Amino acid sequence: MLKNNPMVKRLVETGEERVGKLAQALLSNERFVVAIQTLIQRTLSAKGALDKSLRSALAAMNLPSTEDVESLRRKIADLDATLTRIESKLEKVPEQPR
Repeated sequence: MLKNNPMVKRLVETGEERVGKLAQALLSNERFVVAIQTLIQRTLSAKGALDKSLRSALAAMNLPSTEDVESLRRKIADLDATLTRIESKLEKVPEQPR
């Protein structure tokens, strides 16, 4: 109902235009871009430190990390594939009389 209102459409268009101009002005400002890059870099660094701390804490409690669980999942998948191949080969071997 409001979407079809011409006044609302005009307000939305004006808002989109102003947000676009603001974004363009910010992205053309070198100080802003450098600040955003620094913020992202620091955030990623903090995430790395947090991940490392969490792995250490989990190891201290003798609990697996996400990385440990994923590694085990891959090993189980490999083992499953190997067993499937062995099973397939065994099915092709003729039975020996006893």
